[in-house]
Amino acid sequence: MRDPVIWWVRKDLRLSDNPALAAALDAGGPVIPVFVLDEVFESYGAAPLWRFGLGVEEFAKSLDAAGSRLICRRGSAAAVLLDVAAETGARTVRWGRAYDAPQVARDKAVKVALQKAGIDGASIAGGVLFEPWSVQTKAGAHFQVFSPFWRAVERIDVETTMPRPGRLPAPATWATSEDVTGWGLSRPMRRGASVVVRHVTIGEDAARDRLASFAEKRMDDYGERRDYPAEAATSRISEHLAWGEISPATCWRAAVRPAREGSQGANSFLKELAWREFAYHLAWHTPWILERNWREGWDRFPWSMDDGTTEVRAWRQGRTGVRLVDAAMRELYVTGYMHNRARMIVASFLTKHLVTHWRVGQRWFEDCLVDWDPASNAMGWQWTAGCGPDAAPYFRIFNPDAQQKKFDGDGAYVRRWIAEGEANPSANALSYFDAIPESWALSPTDAYPEPVVNLAEGRARALAAYRSRSF
Repeated sequence: MRDPVIWWVRKDLRLSDNPALAAALDAGGPVIPVFVLDEVFESYGAAPLWRFGLGVEEFAKSLDAAGSRLICRRGSAAAVLLDVAAETGARTVRWGRAYDAPQVARDKAVKVALQKAGIDGASIAGGVLFEPWSVQTKAGAHFQVFSPFWRAVERIDVETTMPRPGRLPAPATWATSEDVTGWGLSRPMRRGASVVVRHVTIGEDAARDRLASFAEKRMDDYGERRDYPAEAATSRISEHLAWGEISPATCWRAAVRPAREGSQGANSFLKELAWREFAYHLAWHTPWILERNWREGWDRFPWSMDDGTTEVRAWRQGRTGVRLVDAAMRELYVTGYMHNRARMIVASFLTKHLVTHWRVGQRWFEDCLVDWDPASNAMGWQWTAGCGPDAAPYFRIFNPDAQQKKFDGDGAYVRRWIAEGEANPSANALSYFDAIPESWALSPTDAYPEPVVNLAEGRARALAAYRSRSF
């Protein structure tokens, strides 16, 4: 029998269309799937770390059904992989390539450690549709604007790499594994976990079912209806993409044929997938986008970095007195998700009406989103704040009241998430008070707050700050 091959499982919790798994199988030996909860993953916020853990548990069940098992350990990735190799005799390690700076640095260190030990370690493309260096301008540079990036990729054929294998070849000897449930990954969620869990779907099968349902029932109307937060008009596959429970190639192929046959909804869906690709394109070529202003001149903009102000606390708690903003922030706390239109509105409100640095909002999203993605999250915040590549100009300031009239005219979304003042508040609105920390001391019988800022005055303040900028 050939030596076993370690498949280092990371944010690719699937058996279908998984190039890293395909590479491990191609090596010809038994496959040992290994998941390592290392310092990079441990640094994730409460909701994404918890959701990642649920995905790992579900994926372990899929491997069991395929005659395999998932070896789970906590610690340094390099040390764990070397230990498992020593215990099993594995001389080959394969894993899915990452593109954000913390994972890239970790992976480089792992590759060096494996090479020193005489072990063949290699990363395999599969987490994105287009490798960041494979898409270039005519001048051979990376793209900084989405529209030409989209034109460069929209006609590229994307192929899936492999169907879901029925069985995985198992080694004669398995390494020992730790119990994921004993890692306490839900602890930072506190009592919120029991509420948010009602709104998440977990695993590869759920991801593929969700995509199939979207393609059959909602894709054609996606372009027209996706901006209405009260409607179930979007795919809701973002959490599955974030943890690799479905591949971007699978999603792309579900829409590319109807798009080329003239479906505007399918074409809009492909564009949203391309925005994710653009985010990783930028994260690779300009890695500072993840944690500081992409445009250096904005370092001198008079944003507040204070995340403890009364206004910022109200923003986090969904108590700003601006109903659409508050509804969105409560949706986030109850479900771990927020509609994309709402994400832009709350980000604009924080960075412009409250003149608060986008990093303050980015960190809160990182703590609360079950679909948190480092590249997309950073690009989204910088786009709205005005300091990122291809960004909305700073003077484009969303008026939440106008946005509500346009996209939630009947108030269905607001009523779904705000209980105060309602004679018969919805179950979702009431569940917010079960999810939040008791220390917030909030009740559905509280009076709804007055606005923390007059929208016209907040807009004027933001524009004054922009006009007085020193860049």
